Amino acid sequence: MGSEANLAKLLVSLLLSSQSMKTTTINGDNMTTRLEHDLLGDAEVPAGAYWGVHTLRAIENYPITGKTIGSYSELVRALALTKQAAALANTELGQLDRTRADAIVAACQEIAGGKLHEQFVVDVIQGGAGTSTNMNANEVIANRALEIIGHKKGDYAHLHPLNHVNMSQSTNDVYPTALRVAACFAIRGLLSAMAGLREAFAAKAEEFKDVLKIGRTQLQDAVPMTLGQEFSTYAVMLQEDELRLGEAIALIREINLGATAIGTGINTDMRYSKLAIDHLSRLSGFSLEAAPNLIEATQDCGAFVQLSGVLKRVATKLSKTCNDLRLLSSGPQAGLNEINLPPRAAGSSIMPGKVNPVIPEVVNQIAFEVIGNDVTITMAAEGGQLQLNAFEPIIAHSLFKSIEHLTAGCRTLTAHCVRGITANRELLAERVRTSAGLATALNPHIGYENATRVAQEALRSGRGVAELVEEMGLMDKAQLAAVLAPEVLTAPRRPG
Repeated sequence: MGSEANLAKLLVSLLLSSQSMKTTTINGDNMTTRLEHDLLGDAEVPAGAYWGVHTLRAIENYPITGKTIGSYSELVRALALTKQAAALANTELGQLDRTRADAIVAACQEIAGGKLHEQFVVDVIQGGAGTSTNMNANEVIANRALEIIGHKKGDYAHLHPLNHVNMSQSTNDVYPTALRVAACFAIRGLLSAMAGLREAFAAKAEEFKDVLKIGRTQLQDAVPMTLGQEFSTYAVMLQEDELRLGEAIALIREINLGATAIGTGINTDMRYSKLAIDHLSRLSGFSLEAAPNLIEATQDCGAFVQLSGVLKRVATKLSKTCNDLRLLSSGPQAGLNEINLPPRAAGSSIMPGKVNPVIPEVVNQIAFEVIGNDVTITMAAEGGQLQLNAFEPIIAHSLFKSIEHLTAGCRTLTAHCVRGITANRELLAERVRTSAGLATALNPHIGYENATRVAQEALRSGRGVAELVEEMGLMDKAQLAAVLAPEVLTAPRRPG
């Protein structure tokens, strides 16, 4: 026990920073730095930085994407709230004194409110299962808390990133907990954007409810429908996916805070997990629950896989809708030309007057990315070993990209496309009049063989079905008017 205690003291002393300041030349510029120390040795950190030596190591180690964790505001907010909940729980349990606790809570509140996000500088893709992200959060919170209680940044003898900010925690429960809370924040924004798009499609469905057109199967003429019916399906598809996202979020709200290293809860009070989760629920506004088995929850990324699968479903159906919009607006002379999309940009550097469906096209590309992100998340979840999955950073990056881009895509499609769509009513009416597809509606009245004969003649001659049926003496004008009324053509037959 004596040797273990000495080792612990040595590690703590190594982590305490020197308060010496010096001016260092970096890239030709003079910069004031402070000296910090970790188990790898001394390192000079910019004196004004709220992050410290552990973050510095990560900056040096992971120049991967150029995108920092600070660019995901929901994640930074969730990290701050998780640390605040931990500090409150530790204070209630008598583990953390009131002065330090109040300073940590105040720092967390500032960060959750949007301050100091630029200090979260670690690349989103990193080794260490998110340890560098947790260290970055610990250091920023600690240094801001030090300022609050009247000390200089790096004066960790008074308030320490690991001993105090990270008390009763491990990266392995803080990081996945923060990811889940951040996902709840982000999905809330996506649901709002999807609802706006759904309402836009529903408004168009109402606007076009009296516009008769010919439906298509396998890109071939089928039977009549209204343009309103066509647009209502896009609204219904979105509504279904909103429900599926709600179901996926129910699993995301199950967290492993209090699990510490592998799920056994080592170094925590047995009451800590419940207290911390209760505080985090209150702070975040989400009803969070402790996973039934913290060891399982610490290694299992199944909830992220499921959520990503739902995002893929959203992307797939949204892309199909955009394909339809592009087809329906194709032309204007040699395509379907049934609807007009709002012109958003000149379409060609060589063809004058050309306008392309650029907004549906950009949403298609978002969908392709989300589908690819789903593969990445699946492989990262599968790649975990034993009691921890080391690949949650790429899960986080892929997941938040999908949510962020789908949210932007829905809002862009709503504002710059769907709300401005118009129908080519005269063209659609003429196509219905001359369509051989009308013959299908006459099957119950003139029989399949006669209907086939009428359809073939309509295709050959270009004449209207009603005109041919009347000419052949199969039905009179009044009968045709009753059978071919729009409300009859686009709905099941009434009894009698």
